[in-house]
Amino acid sequence: MPSIIKKTLTSKNAAQKLVKKHDKLVHSENMAVTSHVQRECDDWIINTLMLDNLDVPFKYKRKKLYQGLQGQRVNLTYYPDTETVAGFSIEVMSVVRIKVS
Repeated sequence: MPSIIKKTLTSKNAAQKLVKKHDKLVHSENMAVTSHVQRECDDWIINTLMLDNLDVPFKYKRKKLYQGLQGQRVNLTYYPDTETVAGFSIEVMSVVRIKVS
């Protein structure tokens, strides 16, 4: 089996295992990123993604700046969450795993 196919199968299997183990996780593939913003917060870089045809932000943290994802297609594993901003509850998706398609 060619290594590129083997690597893709391994990635899909890992995502499927996570989703099976944690019932609140959702896995989406080949999602188009329309906006990617990175901002510093303490020792972390907060990344916020907006995806095509979705009005919910997808957020994750990293220790270092990440490559720009605007215009890319990504595979995401995430769970729904809420944040309170200025007294309002806002739905967000907390990203557990992200890979460029």
